[in-house]
Amino acid sequence: MAAITVDDGFCKGCGLCVDACPAHIIELDRSRITAKGYHPARLIDASKCTGCCSCALMCPDVAIEAMR
Repeated sequence: MAAITVDDGFCKGCGLCVDACPAHIIELDRSRITAKGYHPARLIDASKCTGCCSCALMCPDVAIEAMR
């Protein structure tokens, strides 16, 4: 099963990964704020992740790692 991990230390909550995900399974976590003051991205349904890496490729801060 594919999945992604988001490094909260680098994620600035820009939302580019949310827009890039073809499965629409990434969202900004409005219930959390990082130490830098951002809402980090999170995977909401790992069972639908295909491991396409679109989110990781779009991330300008290299905060996302995709695993297949």
